[in-house]
Amino acid sequence: MISATGVSASAAAARYGQVASGPQGAADAGAANAGAANAGADFSALLGRAVQGVVDAGHQADAQAHQAVLGQGNLTDVVSAVSQADLALQTTTAIRDRVVQAYQDIMKMPI
Repeated sequence: MISATGVSASAAAARYGQVASGPQGAADAGAANAGAANAGADFSALLGRAVQGVVDAGHQADAQAHQAVLGQGNLTDVVSAVSQADLALQTTTAIRDRVVQAYQDIMKMPI
């Protein structure tokens, strides 16, 4: 499914994972996924970082807008911060929708 931004939810999720894991993410991810317990903890941590990134983008947009209202901000910075926050929210919504759909598909499966 392609969102209004032209980015599929799976591509956005994969990119978010790459960004959230940092420069050592590739080496650490292979070692951390050795056990099932680690995989669950890694997913939880990844999800937490992704949600925190969305919240941080929203706070940044609010701060930029507040500075602009006070006459101290740059309009370009405000628009950029708001666009980033909007994209992060759209990505989060797309991922949430895909997770809910996957859960519903699993629940429909015969046992």
